[in-house]
Amino acid sequence: MRYRIELSYVGTCYHGWQSQPNATSVQETLEDALTKVLREKISVTGCGRTDTGVHAEYYVAHFDAESEIDGRLSDRINGLLPSDISVFSISRATDSFHARFNATKRSYKYVITQRKNPFLKGFSWYVRCPLDVAKMQEAANRLFDYTDFTSFSKLHTDVKTNNCRICRADFEVCGDQIVFHISADRFLRNMVRAIVGTLVEVGKGRLSVEGFCRIIESKNRCEAGQSVPAEGLFLTEVEY
Repeated sequence: MRYRIELSYVGTCYHGWQSQPNATSVQETLEDALTKVLREKISVTGCGRTDTGVHAEYYVAHFDAESEIDGRLSDRINGLLPSDISVFSISRATDSFHARFNATKRSYKYVITQRKNPFLKGFSWYVRCPLDVAKMQEAANRLFDYTDFTSFSKLHTDVKTNNCRICRADFEVCGDQIVFHISADRFLRNMVRAIVGTLVEVGKGRLSVEGFCRIIESKNRCEAGQSVPAEGLFLTEVEY
């Protein structure tokens, strides 16, 4: 039987979602807890990768199990999981449900703070110099004009296409925080962090809106800005 699991996690102590040799991942930690409770080997498939240190306010995965699962399983799993991973729900899914391939939209936010705040350490990127958010928004609006985002993709990734359809890209100013929201049908590895890094160059006055567009059109990662720190990035929503 196939089950859908919804969870959230703080990514600080993990080398991303995906299991990998000699590193602690969210996937491996969750699989270990499910295997112990269900007393059978469980493999979990997530809705996508998150990089080392990236957080997820909302994440979806699926797994297959022979056991019939009752409503108390979430509590039992949470009792075994560390405090930085929390399962919201586990529910029966159709046999055809796939957490990754059935997803139609994913949303992220990136948090920038303009004032040093120890309570946001690990959950935002502190940028000391003033940023022109209006210019950054003007540049972000141009993302809708493109589908090929090779310039914002991590190099040497094994994907068939670098095309994505972005449906949201906007900034929200909340006091000393600047929050960038972005949604698309899919994202390339490191894409959001590279976009934010390049938009910040616009906000600092080092790059024009036209220059931002030329970077996209160049399809050259070396032309784009830095990949900003992972600690400010959150997966916020997955739609099916």
